[in-house]
Amino acid sequence: MKIGILGELTRFEELKQTLPANADIIYNELKLPETFGNYDFVFDLNFDDHPTRLDGYLEAPYETLFVLSSALLEIQSLMTDIPLSNNIFGMNCIPSFMHRKVKEISYRNEAQKNIIPLLEQKLGWEIAPVKDRVGMVTPRILFMIINEAYYTLQEGTASKTDIDTGMKLGTNYPFGPFEWSEKIGIKTVVKMLQNIYDDTKDERYKICSLLKSESYQA
Repeated sequence: MKIGILGELTRFEELKQTLPANADIIYNELKLPETFGNYDFVFDLNFDDHPTRLDGYLEAPYETLFVLSSALLEIQSLMTDIPLSNNIFGMNCIPSFMHRKVKEISYRNEAQKNIIPLLEQKLGWEIAPVKDRVGMVTPRILFMIINEAYYTLQEGTASKTDIDTGMKLGTNYPFGPFEWSEKIGIKTVVKMLQNIYDDTKDERYKICSLLKSESYQA
């Protein structure tokens, strides 16, 4: 199995740990070859930041399965007038999420959802199919928690350390909200919350002013 991966090195290293040991992995931080040849899979781990790459994936052979980092956006909205091929999937590729046991893969229609078991079989993954929406499922929950933690800090209720400790003890999460925001990157947290808020207009995702001000300093 031949797998092409595009994206920053830290994300590549995290994804690589979850791929089959016998896979032929071709990594290029900046761009993949002009033609996709006989790739079985292509992962774009920074697609959220470079959505114009979609045009190239649409022109690629249907036999290649594309998995694009899309937690920050909705793939379908990028091509409203052109039906997307069913070989293009979204994935939650936010740092610290790819090594999780269950991977979130997004689909746009039922026909595409039916292809996901093939991805599970070929990659040896356990996949949670989710609809193609900004924030998917787990990021929406986690980023809302991070935002609420900043509101708690802003109110002076507790320190960052106390909040992190309380969340880990109370929910059995591997990290507290402030620890997790550091691993993800605070600018990504702010961008995600803004994108979800723009999509839903849900006040739960309205960015805490303290979080926003810290992102300016990052």
